[in-house]
Amino acid sequence: MNVLVILGHPNTSSFNNAIANTVVNRLKVLAHTVVYHDLYNENFDAIVKSVELERKSELEILIQKHCNELQNADAIIIIHPNWWGQPPAILKGWIDRVIRPGVAYRFLEGDSGEGVPIGLLKAKFAIVINTSDTEEKREKDLFGYPLETIWKNCIFNFCGVTNFHRKTFRAIVNSTLEQRQLWLNETKNLIDQLFKLA
Repeated sequence: MNVLVILGHPNTSSFNNAIANTVVNRLKVLAHTVVYHDLYNENFDAIVKSVELERKSELEILIQKHCNELQNADAIIIIHPNWWGQPPAILKGWIDRVIRPGVAYRFLEGDSGEGVPIGLLKAKFAIVINTSDTEEKREKDLFGYPLETIWKNCIFNFCGVTNFHRKTFRAIVNSTLEQRQLWLNETKNLIDQLFKLA
């Protein structure tokens, strides 16, 4: 399978980075083709240009490359921390610039965008792995799982990827080295579970 892996965390020594390395290495062991982007390390430009808002605009070469990789992906894995119930700004910019009409979704002819979209992504499934300092009960009761809503309903279902998995490791701020190693083992097992038979 062609697997697109996107990391959104500014610290190269972060636990998010360790998760991404575990994911990429395990996918390669399982003989999958991996396209990996560490958005901060690559200095991805998250600012949408006004010309890009036009559906048939000519895109910058790098953005077109990201769009092609997204379209060619058989599976998509996104890794990022929970910041204010949202992805980091650089990842939101990637969403805005890459998960675009004509690439990830379209509307029926004559529909100017107010109707129900038709998803265009061919990915069989998507995985989002988050880190958080908020305990699960508090996130559920007070905030209502905002990242689940964003990724599952507002992005992947919208674009035709209905097989969605999300894993959250919490609470990072007071976790031990031993706990983090267990979480990395969980990550490896998740990849094995979803990709060994893929």
